[in-house]
Amino acid sequence: MNFKKLGISEALVKVLKKNGITEPTPVQAESINHIKGGRDAICEAQTGTGKTLAFLLPIFENISPDAHYVQALIVTPTRELALQITEEAKKLKEAKDVNILAAYGGKDISSQLKKLKGNTHLIIATPGRLLDHIQRKTINLSKLKTFVLDEADQMLLMGFKNDIETILKCTPKKLQTLCFSATISPDVKKLAYRYMKDPLTISTKKQELTLETIKQFVVETTDRKKLDALCTVLKQDNPFMAIIFGRTKRRVDELEVDLYKRGFDCQKIHSDLTQTKREKIMKSFRNGDFQYLLATDVASRGLDISGVSHIYNYDMPENPESYIHRIGRTGRAGEDGYTCLFATERDKKKLADVESTIKSKLPRREL
Repeated sequence: MNFKKLGISEALVKVLKKNGITEPTPVQAESINHIKGGRDAICEAQTGTGKTLAFLLPIFENISPDAHYVQALIVTPTRELALQITEEAKKLKEAKDVNILAAYGGKDISSQLKKLKGNTHLIIATPGRLLDHIQRKTINLSKLKTFVLDEADQMLLMGFKNDIETILKCTPKKLQTLCFSATISPDVKKLAYRYMKDPLTISTKKQELTLETIKQFVVETTDRKKLDALCTVLKQDNPFMAIIFGRTKRRVDELEVDLYKRGFDCQKIHSDLTQTKREKIMKSFRNGDFQYLLATDVASRGLDISGVSHIYNYDMPENPESYIHRIGRTGRAGEDGYTCLFATERDKKKLADVESTIKSKLPRREL
């Protein structure tokens, strides 16, 4: 299977090739043709499986540059994800002159307004900033053709359900609706089916990402000894680039101070930082300027960074899906990945849930 067979134009295929993409991933192979043909779709796919291009490529094929109105809208829960999708879209712009607007908080609204006075075909936005534009009447969705809800599970977890429904009320009745999510929970299904007509349902194999190329371990510890355990593991492993996950913003703040005092080269990312600061940190990390990125689940959603060899779960994830999400950021493109989870006595039930979901008992790492 290649992109041409999926109905992707020569110009877009050339851009993909230039960026090292020659073959579609399973989610792309299953969805692109249907989406291009105007079908509604619910796609369940993990981070790192190529779902962004699964909706961007057919959107680019279907946009008419000569029609001067907003034709496609992608709504996503975090600024990082909006930024990442925008970067992917800008690469495709080389093949087709599609005008793209990224509308998210932390970006100067006056420059966004100025850009909107021009002709915008595609908008990539977070819910809050998009609603702000709709209320100011600076965005008109009355002729919208395609609406994409990305990371729908996270969107609902973050309390954006009412915002999504308000946005959808501003769109035409005849609309292609696409829902992409790492997990299709009953709540996501309920929301999707309310606005979709006979949607195609696609679910790529869940655990292929998790088990084949990633070595997973658990360190059993106590709250008091957890920081020492983490530092011991980091010194032993000395990874090239690693992400360390904490449960809350406060936890990540404290961890940054503690690790810095112990001589570890680290920086944090979470939603309290300004957008400029977050972009600067992510650029530095991608360039390999520091070794450890400390993150919360929300801030890291959608981060796709090549070169991350190790993932450390300092705090137990909320559920098995979050665990799979986190560790899916290593072991990319056939490379080996390594993950380590720090579990205390009170994490036993959640650890058992993770092991049951991935159908494997995680080996214990002795320090």
